[in-house]
Amino acid sequence: MADRRPVRIANASGFFGDRMSALAEVVNGGPVDVVTGDYLAEVTMGILAKQRAKNPALGFVGTFPMQLAPAMPIILERGIKVVVNAGGLNPHGLTAALKAGAEKYGVPLKIATIDGDDIRERMDELRAANEGFPSLESGAPLATDPAWVYTANAYLGAWGIVRALAEGADIVVCPRVTDASLVVGAAAWWHGWARDDWDRLAGAVAAGHIIECGPQATGGNYSSFEEIADLSRPGFPIAEVSADGSSVITKHDGTSGTVNVGTVTAQLVYEIGAPRYLNPDVVTRLDTIALEQLPGDRVALRGTRGEPPPTTTKVAVVGRGSFRNEMTFCFVGLDIDGKIALFERVTRAANPTARLTFQRLGNAVPDAASENEALVLLRVIAVHEDEAVVSRTFSSSLIEQGLSSYPGLFATDVPGRASEATAYVPTLVRQSDLEHKVTHHDGRVEIIPLPPAMALAVGYEPPALPSPFAGETVRGPLGRLVDARSGDKGANANVGLWTRTDEAYAWLRGELSVARFRALLPEAADLRVDRYELPNLRALNFVVHDLLAGGAVATLRFDRQAKALGEFLRGRHVDLPKGLLA
Repeated sequence: MADRRPVRIANASGFFGDRMSALAEVVNGGPVDVVTGDYLAEVTMGILAKQRAKNPALGFVGTFPMQLAPAMPIILERGIKVVVNAGGLNPHGLTAALKAGAEKYGVPLKIATIDGDDIRERMDELRAANEGFPSLESGAPLATDPAWVYTANAYLGAWGIVRALAEGADIVVCPRVTDASLVVGAAAWWHGWARDDWDRLAGAVAAGHIIECGPQATGGNYSSFEEIADLSRPGFPIAEVSADGSSVITKHDGTSGTVNVGTVTAQLVYEIGAPRYLNPDVVTRLDTIALEQLPGDRVALRGTRGEPPPTTTKVAVVGRGSFRNEMTFCFVGLDIDGKIALFERVTRAANPTARLTFQRLGNAVPDAASENEALVLLRVIAVHEDEAVVSRTFSSSLIEQGLSSYPGLFATDVPGRASEATAYVPTLVRQSDLEHKVTHHDGRVEIIPLPPAMALAVGYEPPALPSPFAGETVRGPLGRLVDARSGDKGANANVGLWTRTDEAYAWLRGELSVARFRALLPEAADLRVDRYELPNLRALNFVVHDLLAGGAVATLRFDRQAKALGEFLRGRHVDLPKGLLA
């Protein structure tokens, strides 16, 4: 095939609730061929499940049609394709809503719909062939009560998207495809790739992983944020994907934010595990990616290698959980330890059946100049399977202590009802058990075949650690030499740490063993910690298992999605080599 120019693929959403104007911004801000949008974080699936439970016609991202409407004139004028996973749990419902809007405004739209990810009604049928659907985190088999499962969605690949675009779709509505599949599908369609073009597909997965979270690739959540002149409304990222699978990450001229090697590295190490990054279409070798800063806000990705995909794909299961209620109380001035002890003692006596957790946040400044500086917060969390035990009666009882407990009692909010902390269980299903389908814009249904080759997932063999640094050091925060990015994957948290020079990376490799990492993060002392090396990125990736026990909704941790874990570690003091400090 003759090489086409690079396809310009923009992202216009990194999560359900992202900037509503983003889609209009990216299509009006400069040339793009395809606009993608990612809406389906693991937490979002639970939100959509609650919507669907109240109204079976819902379960998709209802704000997407509103986001699309102001961009439609230029999308039609320029022939821009739109590929989104806003279909959520009801992709055909979103397609119907889009068609109704198009007819209302007299807009000719060809809309295709992907499905085949939802296996909730097939769990019993597929259970035996999939070893009981054991949790990827605990190893325990999935609950057998059909009523326990609210959602069960397999991560589909990109080839339904490829076929939809090849048949002329203007908009492709997807359910739970992998985040990177939106970009992979667009690039594979544009360039006419084969299903076994492993290196090309892997390159597109890497580009998709970088831009999937919107402006996080252009400076958002960047640990060296002070280097960026303007983060008021950073532009959304664009991946220019070439025929060989290499790409350039950029943004529209004139938008705020920055695209540099650091911002791209931050996104590459976000929410990953081992260097073999598994997708239903290809295994991407993250340890082969080479980055190069180009003039302006442009970073090139080259050299990405790919391998045949695994025989299985991930399934995200959201299930019935316990009910939870919480309030936060304030303690000021003297005798804070005694005040907290009194409040905890009385609260436990009044609520003997609830599972109670008390979390102290912050430390008071001695002889503080303001009341705020003398303040400590206490989270009081109650959990029970019976909603009535921890509902409004519980939170009201805490306020009732106001005149009979510690001096200066006040709370940050008023009493409220309990909410269900749904359970999240990641598991695997054989790709051969799925029926990946695309309903084309003309109503034809096409079944997407399996990848031409699949293989068992390969483990990771950790390299030997170098000797610890033996030169002159000075005590200081890790962040003086190291950037970081962290996030959640179910009950696990990952934190990627990287440096800007080979010399600093050599020091970091020797400094941060698993034992040293645990010493810096005492919460992980009794947890499994995996350590991975990404030398081309000068990065280490740590995965802390079960740090977010139960997942982002159910965890009792204050930082529910481990977003600040990297910043905490950058603030820890270590012995820094004097020769590496500016």
